[in-house]
Amino acid sequence: MRSSSILRISRSHRSRRTGRAAKAAAAVVAGAMALTLTACGGDDNKDEDEGGSGGKTGAAPSVQLPKLDGQKLEVAAVWTGPEQENFTKVLDEFEKRTGAEVGFVPTGNNTSTFLGTKIQGGKPPNVAFLPQVGVLHQFAEKGWVKPLGAEAQAQVDKNFSAGWKDLGAYEGKQYGVYAKAANKSLVWYNTAAFEAAGITAEPKTWDEFVQTAQTLSDAGSPAVSVGGQDGWTLTDWFENIYLSQAGPEKYDQLAKHEIKWTDPSVKEALTTLAQLWGKDDLLAGGKAGALRTEFPKSVTNTFSGDTPAAMVYEGDFVAANINADTKAKIGTDAKVFPFPAVGDESPVVSGGDVAVALKDDKASQALLTFLASTDAAEIWAAQGGFISPNKEMDQKKYKDDVTRDIAKALLAAGDDFRFDMSDQAPAAFGGTQGTGEWKALQDFLKTPADVEGAQQALETSAAKAYKG
Repeated sequence: MRSSSILRISRSHRSRRTGRAAKAAAAVVAGAMALTLTACGGDDNKDEDEGGSGGKTGAAPSVQLPKLDGQKLEVAAVWTGPEQENFTKVLDEFEKRTGAEVGFVPTGNNTSTFLGTKIQGGKPPNVAFLPQVGVLHQFAEKGWVKPLGAEAQAQVDKNFSAGWKDLGAYEGKQYGVYAKAANKSLVWYNTAAFEAAGITAEPKTWDEFVQTAQTLSDAGSPAVSVGGQDGWTLTDWFENIYLSQAGPEKYDQLAKHEIKWTDPSVKEALTTLAQLWGKDDLLAGGKAGALRTEFPKSVTNTFSGDTPAAMVYEGDFVAANINADTKAKIGTDAKVFPFPAVGDESPVVSGGDVAVALKDDKASQALLTFLASTDAAEIWAAQGGFISPNKEMDQKKYKDDVTRDIAKALLAAGDDFRFDMSDQAPAAFGGTQGTGEWKALQDFLKTPADVEGAQQALETSAAKAYKG
């Protein structure tokens, strides 16, 4: 999921980016990005275990789990396709160790609605992954999530920094395990398209990025593939521009709705975004095509087909789709650069999925304990398209050098980070398909000239959701 400057935000917004922390993170990320020039997409750890045995060849498990023979658990998360398949390897190891049987249920994009219906119907899954901090808070207020047991808490205390622990807590109680993190500030590109257009330098600023897109378009390549059918990708576009342009203090204020979406800073960010979204020739399929493209398709559109797009913006998890759905090799056919700087520095917006127990039983707590362990993190990392905030895991387990160095940069940032803005918002605004921010930004992608209309739609939805 990392970049030339690290900016992330904790749940309580107490973190403040210091010059020293930013410079240290920048140095680490610069090194990580340099490695993308030589790293290969295949597994460079073929002598190491990719699946079971706790992810440690010949080593004892780092955590002891209870015997759960004959028990059945259900886990719910948003993932489908390659991301789901990779996570299944983690569940396979849990089954092997405990004797339990674990089923996986995809929630769809409306995670809170899906789970709320299950909970109110008396049939919640044992464990669910919530992609929004705001949903964790809402569920905790309703008493729908269960605090971590002693064993799970011990793993969290051992393996995670205070910032990630804070994100999984609410009103002094630890409810969740941030087992999966994301850097949502990366642009992945097709090296063949860049070479064909004569582009030899990766863009570092927004102006350079838009000019690069124009050069690619002029050379005959669809410049940028946008997964606009999934509204969450559009919120990520906005957040990166806003964080870099308006700065971390404004970002904090907007995330908490302390300033309105009609603020001039939002107008400036949307106007900047329209420089790209407003030009059909720079978007694969134009605006209409972008609105019909789901996130996974935005990736395959960039690295497969007769006329692939040249660039796709999204997090480190793009690697999972490249590995599973295309023949492109990361580091050779597919490379990555930090989201371009709109203001003084490139942004990095971090996201993540928090595992919580929806049932108060031994099996649910055992799975959370496992998910908080280095064993689970290392199995997951070996599959690719994944990074972990687990600071104690063996970094050699990552599938390729690109992902490994992105993960190192995440850890180097410590607790000085900014978290995805829409994921901090109430689900009705920041996390529900067809409504709120997702819908307002899809409408803006359709008509990028209507900045004022987009601002008003965003503010109307936000005011209602935050008040509720």
